[in-house]
Amino acid sequence: MPAWNAIVTAQRIERAILVARGQKVMLDADLAALYRVPTKVLIQAVKRNSARFPKDFMFRLTAEETVRLRSQFVTSNVGRGGRRYLPYAFTEHGVAMLSSVLRSPRAIQANIAIMRAFVRLRALLTSNEALARKLDALEKKYDAQSIRCERGSRVSSTRTAITSAST
Repeated sequence: MPAWNAIVTAQRIERAILVARGQKVMLDADLAALYRVPTKVLIQAVKRNSARFPKDFMFRLTAEETVRLRSQFVTSNVGRGGRRYLPYAFTEHGVAMLSSVLRSPRAIQANIAIMRAFVRLRALLTSNEALARKLDALEKKYDAQSIRCERGSRVSSTRTAITSAST
């Protein structure tokens, strides 16, 4: 795969990773597009292998969750074609399990790219947490120095006032 296509695919995958129920997930339609299979085919393969997809690997979004996520992905109106059912959300483990259900060369390559995207996001989150801790430490250090400077300033102004009063 050319580098440009790899970058586009990586960006596309990262945009498709959403947060639902406090977990990073990908929706069935996004996965089907990456695997280049119809969503219906992906869901049928999952249903045929339902034992491989416990609730912590895959779950169906509620109508409320779907509405909340609508700003993050595009769905069509039921009356105008498009989705007629609530989407399935696959966690990172569910996506990994898809590789054992969809065995085409394209599915294998897409799965590898998706797993790398999840790893990159996890690394970014870890990096952001480390930066937040460092920023916290710097703020505490700055606050402590600021308090010392204020105390020093008050002592200095008191000395000046005492000196000028005594002369």
